[in-house]
Amino acid sequence: MENYTYNSLTLQLEGLKVTKNFKYPVFFLFFISYIVMMIMNVGISVLIFTDKNLHQPMYLLFCNLSVSDIIGCTHILPRLLSDMLHPPSERLISYYECVVQAFTTQLFGTTSHTVLMIMAFDRYVAICNPLRYSAIMSNKMLIKLTVSAWGVAFVLVGILLGLTIRLNRCRTLITNPFCDNASLFKLSCESVFINNIYGLTFTVVLLTSSIGSIVLTYTKITVVCLTSKNKSLNSKALKTCSTHLIVYLIMLFSGMIIVMLHRFPQYSDYRKLSAILFVIVPGSLNPIIYGIQSKEIQRFLFEMFRSKKCLK
Repeated sequence: MENYTYNSLTLQLEGLKVTKNFKYPVFFLFFISYIVMMIMNVGISVLIFTDKNLHQPMYLLFCNLSVSDIIGCTHILPRLLSDMLHPPSERLISYYECVVQAFTTQLFGTTSHTVLMIMAFDRYVAICNPLRYSAIMSNKMLIKLTVSAWGVAFVLVGILLGLTIRLNRCRTLITNPFCDNASLFKLSCESVFINNIYGLTFTVVLLTSSIGSIVLTYTKITVVCLTSKNKSLNSKALKTCSTHLIVYLIMLFSGMIIVMLHRFPQYSDYRKLSAILFVIVPGSLNPIIYGIQSKEIQRFLFEMFRSKKCLK
């Protein structure tokens, strides 16, 4: 007969199952990944805000993605690194801390979609309505897009977690490297029918809106490029849109791998690793991909390194 502990304020994280031989190599791999990711995302955000040449809608909207990536890696990796140095029995977390971590986990996953959706709208206006781009993508519009991307995510995730924290808990083990909504409501012995319905609706609406907006946007952009004889416009569209599309596909496929692995409990260790890589891989590649294609960022970095050489 299973023993139950009702509404305990102390939970246990299962964490990653790493053998003693690989514990420190994996620890340093994740640690270096975290440092590199933070330097790149914070660095590119500071660069965009300090360089007036980068005060363009595309880059200002990209800052939202960097902020989302910073939230995603900060709420997972430091705690994960700490847990890796402790035995499983000592990987304890308070219920309230777990709720906060679950909220930021879901917020990060949701804003990964909503931010890329508003960035797709920016590319659509730039390619399909270039003469009206400055008028449409005004500072007021940038604020509206940013608030909507974060506001919608905040409300949807707030409802999701609200439905979960109302449940009484009879278990204490989080079968995940970190807290998320699914891990929390699995602690309950009550019916989670409403949670499953809302969670499914939430996922379908988010993915349908995300994929639908990307498909619609790029279909219209493709039509404009095919009917236009302007080589400069087509070259600009290919460069900026391919960058955005690569970032979106990396994020989408990383998330789909996690969803598919949820269907196979025997691969739980692979699912845990995929959940961590969902944070590390897109968060590391996003600033690199945008930095490589941006002439303004390349020029700034080139001048900065050249000035340092001159000082020497």
